[in-house]
Formats: sequence, structure tokens, C-alpha cells
Amino acid sequence: MVSTEYERRIAARFATFDQDGNGWIDREDFSSAAKALLAEFSVTARSDKGQALYAGAEAFWQGMAGIADRDGDQRITREEFVTGAVKRLRDNPERFAEIARPFLHAALAVGDTDGDGRLTVADTVRVLRVFHVPQETARTVAAALDTDGDGLVGEPEIVPAFAHYFTVPA
Repeated sequence: MVSTEYERRIAARFATFDQDGNGWIDREDFSSAAKALLAEFSVTARSDKGQALYAGAEAFWQGMAGIADRDGDQRITREEFVTGAVKRLRDNPERFAEIARPFLHAALAVGDTDGDGRLTVADTVRVLRVFHVPQETARTVAAALDTDGDGLVGEPEIVPAFAHYFTVPA
């Protein structure tokens, strides 16, 4: 794949983070994502799950800003995302997984309605939809994450898949 095609694909992933569509990623995008996920699953912000999700969102933002906010303005532009975060993380998807893990772990807990540490495929679709993934794509992705076909998706499937999605090789 030519580099421009790679950069085009990664730039499209930018929209997943730019929750308000204003053209940059900032702390508010991470906070908005947490708020929307809590609302989707009727979990209060003051609950343990809610607090963990907001803490995970803040940690994720700090990790992304540390890698990609090259000019220090507390905003990650599309160019900073493509040329900064993606290039730094492309060779080290495990680093990206570690940056995202606290948020993903907390998001999993919010969507885990029965407390077994896993999401149903349907609840996985709900989570993806909160993050603006189109319905059909969300269904396809959620089904693919259910690698053993038991109708459930857990952290061991979610974290590496998330990292892979954002660190696709050039």
C-alpha cells in the first residue's frame, strides 16, 4: 500500500476521536465520548464505573497528547494525528494499546450489564455506535471480535483489535 493510501486510511480514523467534528481532537472529545457511553448504558458519572471511565478518558487523552500534540496547544489536528501519533505508534502497536487500555477497560465495564467481564455482541455494537461507527460496520466488527462464536467479547479481544485498527501497517 502506498504511503498516501495509508495516510488516507489513518486520517479517516481521526473522526473516531473527533467526537464533535470541529477538526481537532482535544480533552473535551474524550470527555464527550465518556459521557455518551455512560448515557447509552444508563450509568451515572458519579458511580465507580463512571469515575473509572472519566479517569480512563483523561489518561487516554494525556497519552495521545503526549505523543501527537507537537505544538503544545492541547489540540491534536488531523495532520498531527497522521504525522505524529500514527507514525510513532505504527511500529509499536503495544504502546497504543497501553495508552488506550484504561479507557477501554472502563468502557467494557460500563457496557458489561451482567458483570461477567465481557460484552454481548449486541452491546459491543452499542459501544461502537456511541463512537460514531456506522451501524453495519459496527455489526461486522462486533461479530469479528467474537472470535470463539460464544456471543461475547472481552478485553483480550478488544484491546489488540483497537490497537490494530489505529496502527495498520503502511
